[in-house]
Amino acid sequence: MDALLVLTNAAAGSADAKTLERALAVLRSGTDVEVVQTGDDGGLRAALDHRDGRTLVVAGGDGSLHLTVSQLYERGELSDTVLGLLPLGTGNDFARGAAIPLDTEAAAQVIMARQVRHVDVIIDSEDQVVVNNVHLGIGADASRYGVRWKRRLGRLGYPIGLLQAAFADPYRLSVTVDDEVVCHDRPVLEVSVGNGATVGGGLALNPGADPDDGRLDVLVAFASGRWRRLTYGVDLFRGRHPQRRDVEHRQATRVEVSGQPFHLSADGEIAGPVTSGEWRLARNAMRMILPG
Repeated sequence: MDALLVLTNAAAGSADAKTLERALAVLRSGTDVEVVQTGDDGGLRAALDHRDGRTLVVAGGDGSLHLTVSQLYERGELSDTVLGLLPLGTGNDFARGAAIPLDTEAAAQVIMARQVRHVDVIIDSEDQVVVNNVHLGIGADASRYGVRWKRRLGRLGYPIGLLQAAFADPYRLSVTVDDEVVCHDRPVLEVSVGNGATVGGGLALNPGADPDDGRLDVLVAFASGRWRRLTYGVDLFRGRHPQRRDVEHRQATRVEVSGQPFHLSADGEIAGPVTSGEWRLARNAMRMILPG
């Protein structure tokens, strides 16, 4: 098996570092492994500069994976790189959608099996990469509100933020999906573009989304009025929201949104406010080691 370069932000002595060491023991039983603690963008760039053809393994969560994939894309090296993932984050939503075990030792066994598959990504209008999901409206507002709760309560931060966001007014937006106008200047509670199925540590915002099926799963929720917003939240937690009459579900390769200024969440990173955005599928854009 090719040698591995493992990228991590785990601080020495932390719980994540101890979990990582158990996974590294599995990897070292079959190949040479170098571990680099990247720390920041500069550290990651330096590590990628000295990759020397080794298989990259991201030891971290969705944010770490997003940062690594983004830098590889900017360098023009994404399609030529094989990536493995040891999920050490809070949410690990991409790992969930790609069926990578959340137990890091089991994830290390997947890497040792080395079943490489092509995976899609999302590219936005600024030529930036989204690996798992981009959403705006109540979901992005929930992420904004949930930041302080996430620091205290981990995965519970997102649902608490979602409850707070349920009391905010919808946004007036126009949404076009593969040249079909889904709505024009209409109150919209949420738009979600999913390459993966879950956000916020397992909440199935785009159930059925698959990062290697060549389609984006697009959900547009029109729930207006406080009661409907609250019932939408309940249905969302129960996984029944796509069946609602005030929800449109599409599979597509391109999505455009414009209208009232909105924040958005792309792989958990909050941006905005902006008045427009466009996202397109990049088919088979990267190669990852995934369960067979």
